[in-house]
Amino acid sequence: MAHGCASSAWTIGFYILHNWMLALFGEQAQAEAFADRPFLAPAPLAPTGRGRPDGDGVRLSGRWSWATGVMHGNWIMVGALCGPDDGIYPALALLPIADVTVEDVWHTDGMRATGSNDVVITDSFVPDHRLVRVTDIYAGTAPGARLHDAPTYRWPMVPALALLAAMPALGSAERVIEIYAERLGERVLAYEGVKQKDKPLAQARLGEAEVRLRALRGLLDDTVGGIEALVRDRDAVPLTVRAQARLVAAHIVHESRAVIGMLMEASGASAHFVANPLQRARRDVDVLAGHVIFDYDTSRELAGALAIGARIPPFAMV
Repeated sequence: MAHGCASSAWTIGFYILHNWMLALFGEQAQAEAFADRPFLAPAPLAPTGRGRPDGDGVRLSGRWSWATGVMHGNWIMVGALCGPDDGIYPALALLPIADVTVEDVWHTDGMRATGSNDVVITDSFVPDHRLVRVTDIYAGTAPGARLHDAPTYRWPMVPALALLAAMPALGSAERVIEIYAERLGERVLAYEGVKQKDKPLAQARLGEAEVRLRALRGLLDDTVGGIEALVRDRDAVPLTVRAQARLVAAHIVHESRAVIGMLMEASGASAHFVANPLQRARRDVDVLAGHVIFDYDTSRELAGALAIGARIPPFAMV
C-alpha cells in the first residue's frame, strides 16, 4: 500500500496492529469492542493521562498526541498512569470514541492523511476489565496471551509495533526506486543533451539502492523469524532480542530514508513539483521517521547497553 500512499499504509497498518492489541485485553473487553462493527481505534501510547481509582475502575483524564486514525475511529486506546499515588502503574485503557474530544492540530508537511490529531479525555470512567498493564503488554504476557492459544498473541508489543510501523518507509523506498528507474529512460539532462540512463553514476545509484533494500528485507525476515520461533516454542523473548528488533526497525527507516534521499539528489528539480510522487514519498518518510520508536540514537543505545548487560531505564520501550 505504501507504493501508492505512505499515509494510507501507516493508518491501515496501525488499525490492524490495534486489533491485535485489543486481542491482548481480557474476554469482556474484547466482547464489548468487537461487538457490532469493525474495530477502528487510534492508540497513543505515551502515558500522558492519569487514572485515579474509583470503585471497580479508574477516572481518567489527560491529553494525548499522535492519535493516528482518530478521524475514523469508534474506540480508542490510550496510555495512562493508573492507581493510587503510592501504587502507580502504567496501563493501556480502552474507551469508546464518544469519551474523546479531538483537537485539530495535525498540520504537517508529510503524512498528512493519517489525521494524527490530539485527543482530550476528561474524567471518564474506565472499568478494570478495560485496563491492561503495560508491563504485561511489553512482555507478551497480557490476558489475551492466555485467552488465545496462538503464537501471534505471545509477541511482545514493541517489536510488533516497531517492525510493522517501519513498513511504510520500506514500501515508499521500493516505489521510489521504481520511479527513478522509469525516469532514467525518459530524462534528458539539461546542457548535456544525453539521457540520464547513459550516465554510469546514475546506473550505479540504482544498483546501490536495490541492494540496500534487499539487505533490509533480509534483515527483516531474519528478525521476524527469530521472534516467531521463540513465541511458537512458548519461550520468553529476551530484552536483548526485543531491543534488537526495535533497532532493526529504526535501521530500516533510517536506510529507506537515505536511499530515497540519494535518488532524489539525482532526480533534478522537476522531482519537487507537487504533482511528482518522489517529493511526496520524501516528505512522508521524513515525517514518519520522527516517530519515537525510530529514534536511531536511542535504539542503538538500548541494544548496545543490553548486549553488555548494562542497566536501561525502567520504562524504556523494549
